[in-house]
Amino acid sequence: MAETVGSLVDKLSIIELKIYHMREQAERPDAAPEFVERCNGRLEVMRMQRDDLAQELSTLLTDIASGRVVPKVYRQFKMYNDPQYRQPAS
Repeated sequence: MAETVGSLVDKLSIIELKIYHMREQAERPDAAPEFVERCNGRLEVMRMQRDDLAQELSTLLTDIASGRVVPKVYRQFKMYNDPQYRQPAS
């Protein structure tokens, strides 16, 4: 998994905003029926993407909680504080 928790949450937030705005546009009283139909098709695709990302986020959080995956931030912190990785002072 190359994704981080933060990047998945960001992607989910963006998709949720897109869904919200698309739904608002489709519900306008002056929207043409063809436009509403296209919006509904796009909404289905965005909802599937959202569900896939939510599943990926859930899996990542489960892996982190079980210890199978160590978050990148923790790895960087550990390497920074590990004497074998520190550069000698000049």
